[in-house]
Amino acid sequence: MLDFDITNIETPCYIVDERLLIKNLEVLKSVKDRTGVKILIAQKAFAMYSEYPLIGGYLDGTTASGLFEARLGYEEMGKETHIFAPAYKDKDFSEIMLICDHIVFNSFAQWEKYSKQAIKAGKSCGIRINPELSTQEHAIYDPCAANSRLGVTIANFPDKLPQEIDGLHFHTLCEQNSDALAATIIAVEEKFGKYLNDIKWLNFGGGHHITREDYDVNLLYSCIEYMRDKYGLQIYIEPGEAVALNTGYLITTVEDIVDNGAPIAILDTSAACHMPDVLEMPYRPPLINSGFPNEKAYTYRLGTITCLAGDIIGDYSFDEPLAIGDKLIFGDMAHYSMVKNNMFNGINLPSIYKVDTDGNVKLIKSFEYSDYKQRLS
Repeated sequence: MLDFDITNIETPCYIVDERLLIKNLEVLKSVKDRTGVKILIAQKAFAMYSEYPLIGGYLDGTTASGLFEARLGYEEMGKETHIFAPAYKDKDFSEIMLICDHIVFNSFAQWEKYSKQAIKAGKSCGIRINPELSTQEHAIYDPCAANSRLGVTIANFPDKLPQEIDGLHFHTLCEQNSDALAATIIAVEEKFGKYLNDIKWLNFGGGHHITREDYDVNLLYSCIEYMRDKYGLQIYIEPGEAVALNTGYLITTVEDIVDNGAPIAILDTSAACHMPDVLEMPYRPPLINSGFPNEKAYTYRLGTITCLAGDIIGDYSFDEPLAIGDKLIFGDMAHYSMVKNNMFNGINLPSIYKVDTDGNVKLIKSFEYSDYKQRLS
């Protein structure tokens, strides 16, 4: 149950609870304190920069997937700024040189193209490796899937690394426990072990569900300490979701109820616009005070307000019948929601609120017609 008042809040809206964010950050800081690992927030998952001063008090910096994310981390957190992209554009790279400390390349061709600039600017450079070990079932999120474009496989590695390469980077996980990391480290050591004595740092990437209740943090400690001590490396990890996991909500209102063979509640939100992972993964978002279909007395299909026929959040059951005007509260909506949302159909974006450490609800950002209009012309 929520311990803050949403009675007068206009929906749809996202609400990020700063108290829950701090809880996650304290877990991550305990990993830093125990192992000496440096932890960066992956902005691709959570880029609510009004919280960067808070996050920066716990973590070591930001990691980016492109120029705009890099600028955001540099300007709003101002600590270490790392970047990886499958390919860099000439017109962006000069600015990347100004704001990024660590630059990771996806191929040796990209390294050769930009190495002189990077070395001259004193940047710490790395190569992303592909250990070719899939540990998950979601192909869309598997960088080790067959014919992946992400990371250099051992077959494409030189006998010896260029001496200017400071580190290696791998990112193979998605919402996973530390057993997947342990398996990946075995594969990394088997394939790339001969290079590990020649570098200064090793980046374990993201996808570590460290703040999940059942996460095996002791195995994470072992993984970090093993690679740190055996090869004398500074270890980095780049969690995004773990920073914001279970810290946010999406509040929506029932606008209509229809029955076309089954009860359907039409909400003022959209999976396609406001929670894209529901359609991409697919993913069933948790809904407060609900159950699976037929688990409770009244089952509804939760539909949305776009014209896309498949814009359906899912089937949920309730103890009491839904009524027009009811507010529904989806949980775990801070990560990969705000960063991926869109204005398909001209649907407005949800306002963004935060709950501060005193339990007060404060508006951070709202959107209007001009935000839609000015995107395309």
